[in-house]
Amino acid sequence: MANKKGKGKGPGSNVIAQNKKARFEYHIDETFEAGLVLAGWEVKSLRAGKAQLTDTYILVKDGEAWLLGSHITPLNTASTHEIADPSRTRKLLLHKKEIAKIFSRSQEKGHTCVPLKLYWKGNRVKCELALVTGKKLHDKRATEKDRDWQRQKGRIMREHVKA
Repeated sequence: MANKKGKGKGPGSNVIAQNKKARFEYHIDETFEAGLVLAGWEVKSLRAGKAQLTDTYILVKDGEAWLLGSHITPLNTASTHEIADPSRTRKLLLHKKEIAKIFSRSQEKGHTCVPLKLYWKGNRVKCELALVTGKKLHDKRATEKDRDWQRQKGRIMREHVKA
């Protein structure tokens, strides 16, 4: 049975965890899809939806990309002979050209690379990364104002349909 493609974290969704703070804090310039090197217990925890991406970032070191600060909570049924570190550094699988591009762009002032979401693609876990620039305070206010307007517009439309 295939997962439905969709947004959100509802049943049948392929999204495991999202970094909503990143979309609010940064302007997204370019996105990449990366594989993730995981242990068996981590995959089981991800199937249960026990992942968190807040305050997570990407580090490029020695020609390899690493995911720092992500938190995958181990299940109670996890293996007893293996020590589960919930916030360990995880390797990202990208092409060399993509790693070089991320490294060169993140060296520029005001640029960084952050993960946007973890999701299932078939039976594999993928991470959507983004090259981003920081938003100024007035940009954040505009984003918040737009979000409030969209919410209010939805309420008005629902009330109008009911009447």
